Amino acid sequence: MNRIYLYILVMAGVTYLIRMLPLTLIRKEIKNTYVKSFLYYVPYVTLSVMIFPAILTATESVISGAVALVTAAVLAYRGKSLFHVSTAACVAVFLLELALDFFGG
Repeated sequence: MNRIYLYILVMAGVTYLIRMLPLTLIRKEIKNTYVKSFLYYVPYVTLSVMIFPAILTATESVISGAVALVTAAVLAYRGKSLFHVSTAACVAVFLLELALDFFGG
Protein backbone atom coordinates (compact mmCIF):
# COMPACT_ATOMS: atom_id res chain seq x y z
CA MET A 1 0.00 0.00 0.00
CA ASN A 2 2.94 2.33 0.63
CA ARG A 3 4.02 2.03 -3.00
CA ILE A 4 0.81 3.64 -4.20
CA TYR A 5 1.80 6.87 -2.45
CA LEU A 6 5.21 6.72 -4.10
CA TYR A 7 3.58 6.25 -7.49
CA ILE A 8 1.26 9.19 -6.90
CA LEU A 9 4.18 11.35 -5.77
CA VAL A 10 6.23 10.45 -8.85
CA MET A 11 3.28 11.14 -11.18
CA ALA A 12 2.66 14.49 -9.50
CA GLY A 13 6.35 15.40 -9.82
CA VAL A 14 6.50 14.48 -13.48
CA THR A 15 3.30 16.39 -14.23
CA TYR A 16 4.61 19.43 -12.38
CA LEU A 17 7.96 19.33 -14.19
CA ILE A 18 6.32 19.03 -17.60
CA ARG A 19 4.27 22.14 -16.90
CA MET A 20 6.93 24.14 -15.05
CA LEU A 21 10.02 23.59 -17.21
CA PRO A 22 8.79 25.38 -20.34
CA LEU A 23 7.78 28.40 -18.26
CA THR A 24 11.18 28.65 -16.60
CA LEU A 25 13.47 27.66 -19.47
CA ILE A 26 11.85 29.58 -22.33
CA ARG A 27 11.80 33.24 -21.35
CA LYS A 28 11.72 34.98 -24.73
CA GLU A 29 9.39 34.67 -27.69
CA ILE A 30 9.89 31.63 -29.92
CA LYS A 31 10.80 32.86 -33.40
CA ASN A 32 11.65 29.59 -35.11
CA THR A 33 8.75 28.81 -37.46
CA TYR A 34 9.35 25.06 -37.26
CA VAL A 35 9.11 25.04 -33.45
CA LYS A 36 6.08 27.36 -33.52
CA SER A 37 4.23 25.15 -36.00
CA PHE A 38 5.16 22.05 -33.96
CA LEU A 39 3.78 23.61 -30.78
CA TYR A 40 0.67 24.78 -32.61
CA TYR A 41 -0.29 21.22 -33.60
CA VAL A 42 0.56 19.46 -30.30
CA PRO A 43 -2.96 19.81 -28.78
CA TYR A 44 -4.63 18.50 -31.95
CA VAL A 45 -2.31 15.51 -32.18
CA THR A 46 -2.73 14.71 -28.50
CA LEU A 47 -6.51 14.83 -28.77
CA SER A 48 -6.44 12.66 -31.90
CA VAL A 49 -4.21 10.06 -30.27
CA MET A 50 -6.58 9.81 -27.32
CA ILE A 51 -9.80 9.70 -29.36
CA PHE A 52 -8.83 7.45 -32.30
CA PRO A 53 -8.57 4.15 -30.36
CA ALA A 54 -11.79 4.94 -28.50
CA ILE A 55 -13.66 5.39 -31.78
CA LEU A 56 -12.69 1.94 -32.97
CA THR A 57 -13.33 0.13 -29.69
CA ALA A 58 -16.49 1.89 -28.47
CA THR A 59 -18.81 -0.28 -30.52
CA GLU A 60 -19.57 -4.01 -30.66
CA SER A 61 -17.23 -4.51 -33.62
CA VAL A 62 -14.23 -2.67 -34.97
CA ILE A 63 -15.89 -2.62 -38.39
CA SER A 64 -18.76 -0.41 -37.24
CA GLY A 65 -16.31 1.89 -35.48
CA ALA A 66 -14.27 2.17 -38.67
CA VAL A 67 -17.40 2.91 -40.71
CA ALA A 68 -18.36 5.64 -38.24
CA LEU A 69 -14.84 7.08 -38.45
CA VAL A 70 -14.92 7.17 -42.25
CA THR A 71 -18.43 8.63 -42.27
CA ALA A 72 -17.44 11.36 -39.83
CA ALA A 73 -14.20 12.13 -41.68
CA VAL A 74 -15.95 12.47 -45.05
CA LEU A 75 -18.69 14.72 -43.68
CA ALA A 76 -16.23 16.85 -41.72
CA TYR A 77 -14.05 17.22 -44.82
CA ARG A 78 -17.10 18.42 -46.73
CA GLY A 79 -17.64 21.14 -44.12
CA LYS A 80 -20.70 19.80 -42.34
CA SER A 81 -21.47 20.95 -38.80
CA LEU A 82 -20.45 18.99 -35.73
CA PHE A 83 -24.08 18.07 -35.10
CA HIS A 84 -24.49 16.56 -38.55
CA VAL A 85 -21.15 14.74 -38.40
CA SER A 86 -21.81 13.17 -35.00
CA THR A 87 -25.42 12.28 -35.85
CA ALA A 88 -24.40 10.62 -39.11
CA ALA A 89 -21.65 8.65 -37.37
CA CYS A 90 -24.09 7.43 -34.71
CA VAL A 91 -26.66 6.47 -37.34
CA ALA A 92 -23.98 4.60 -39.33
CA VAL A 93 -22.97 2.62 -36.24
CA PHE A 94 -26.60 1.89 -35.34
CA LEU A 95 -27.50 0.65 -38.81
CA LEU A 96 -24.37 -1.44 -39.21
CA GLU A 97 -24.73 -3.01 -35.76
CA LEU A 98 -28.38 -3.73 -36.56
CA ALA A 99 -27.39 -5.36 -39.86
CA LEU A 100 -24.61 -7.38 -38.21
CA ASP A 101 -27.04 -8.63 -35.55
CA PHE A 102 -29.71 -9.43 -38.12
CA PHE A 103 -27.39 -11.34 -40.46
CA GLY A 104 -25.52 -13.04 -37.62
CA GLY A 105 -22.17 -11.31 -38.16
